Amino acid sequence: MDDATSLAAAIAAGHLTSLEAMRASLAAAEARNDLGALARIEPELGLARATDADAQPMAGRGLFHGVPFLAKDLGSYGQGLAPLAGSPALASRYADPEEDDDLFQAFRASGLLPFGLTTVPEFGLALTSEPPGGPPARNPWNVDFSPGGSSGGAAAAVASGIVSIAHATDAAGSTRVPAACNGLVGLKPSRGRIPGGPHFNNHLMGIAAELVVARSVRDVRTAFKAVKTPAAGNDRPIKRIGLALSPRCSNATNAQNQKAAEQLSTLGYELTEISSLDAMGLEAHKLARIVFRVGLANWLGMEGLGADDVTPIAFAIAEEGRALEPMAIYTASKEMARLTHEAGMLFDDVDGILCPVLADGPPKVGAFDPTKTDPEARFDQMEAVAPNVALANVAGLPALSVPFGMMDNLPFGVQLMGPQGADEAILDVAQELQASQPPLSFPYPVAGLS
Repeated sequence: MDDATSLAAAIAAGHLTSLEAMRASLAAAEARNDLGALARIEPELGLARATDADAQPMAGRGLFHGVPFLAKDLGSYGQGLAPLAGSPALASRYADPEEDDDLFQAFRASGLLPFGLTTVPEFGLALTSEPPGGPPARNPWNVDFSPGGSSGGAAAAVASGIVSIAHATDAAGSTRVPAACNGLVGLKPSRGRIPGGPHFNNHLMGIAAELVVARSVRDVRTAFKAVKTPAAGNDRPIKRIGLALSPRCSNATNAQNQKAAEQLSTLGYELTEISSLDAMGLEAHKLARIVFRVGLANWLGMEGLGADDVTPIAFAIAEEGRALEPMAIYTASKEMARLTHEAGMLFDDVDGILCPVLADGPPKVGAFDPTKTDPEARFDQMEAVAPNVALANVAGLPALSVPFGMMDNLPFGVQLMGPQGADEAILDVAQELQASQPPLSFPYPVAGLS
C-alpha cells in the first residue's frame, strides 16, 4: 500500500531522500492547487527540514523519518506555522510560534516534517471546508463534492497524494467525516490520550481530540503510538461487536454498514444488532452545541473580533454563546458527565460498536452557507450530515472511520467505536477489516512513491 509507512521505508532503504520526498510533495501541491486543500505552504521551511532529516544519523530516526506532513489550520501548532482557524481576521493577530507545542514535538520526534497548513472552515464550524476569502477544498474523487470538514483540507491533501498523512482534529466528527468522504482512516482518540499542552487551546471542555488522517490503519496506529500520553488504555480485545444502524441514515448507508458487519462476522467477530444510537447521539450534539457557542464567544472576545471581522454565522453563534447563563453552562458540564457514564454502559454486552459516519455520502461544495444567521439551523445541518458522531466526543470514546468499499462512485467509510481507552483495540479491528477488502484506487499516487 502507498502510505506514510511505505514512504518512510523507501527513505530508510535509500530509494529516495527526505529532500526528494519533500520536493515531490511541493510539486504535487502546486499541480493540485485547484483542490483548495492548502491554506498555506512554506517551501523553504519544508526543504530545510528535509535537508536536516537527511543529515540525521540512522540511530536517532523515528518511524516516519523524512515523511512530509501538513498541519491543520486549526488546533495544535508547529514551529513556524500559526493556525488561523480559516479566519482572515486572525492573520494580523497571530505570529508564527517559535517552537512546537506538545503534540507537534511528538509528531516531529516520529520523523514527520511539517511544511504547511490545510484548509478548514472558519473556526471549524461546518462539515465542508470553505474558508472566507479562500477557495473551497474539493474532494479529489469528485470535485463537485466536499472533502468534508473541518479537517477537509487535510483529507483532500492525503487523498490527492500531496502528502501521505496529515494532522486532523475532531470536536464533533471533524476527523471521521473527512476520512469517510475520502476513503481514509481517521481516529478520534479517547479523551486524555493525546497531549494538548502547553496551552490546551483546543480542549473545548474535553470534547476535542487530535491525531491524523491517513490512507492506512497502520499509519494511524503508528501515529497514535508516537504521540499518546502515558494514560492507561483498555487492553480488553474486541470480539463482540454491536451493529447500530440508524433510521436517520439512508437505506444505502445502512445496507453498506450491514455488509461491513457481515464481513467482520466472516473474520470471526461475534455480531449482534443493537438499538440505534440516535437518542443518545442527539443529546450529545445538543451538548456539543453549547460548547461550540461558548468556545467561539470566548475566542472572539479574547481577540476583539466583531461582526465586521467574521462571517454572519460565526458572529451569530458567538452572540448566542455570550447570552448563555453561567448556570446553563454548569448544567451542561453535569449532563456531559452523565452521558459519558451512560455511553460507557453501551459496552456492557458488546466490546465495540459498528455504526455509520455519514447519513448519505459527502455534502456538495457550497452546502453550508456562511451568510446565514441561524445557529440552530447550522448545527442541525451538521448533525443531519453525520448523525451521532458527537457522541464519541462528548463521552470521550475512541472512534474511527475506516474505508469500506464505494457508494455512488465515492469512497464509503464505516465507524468503529469502543470504550474509553480502547483505541488500539478498535485499530486492531479496523486493520483486519481494511486488509480484508480490495485496496482503494486513489485518484493520485502518494508524492514520492509514484
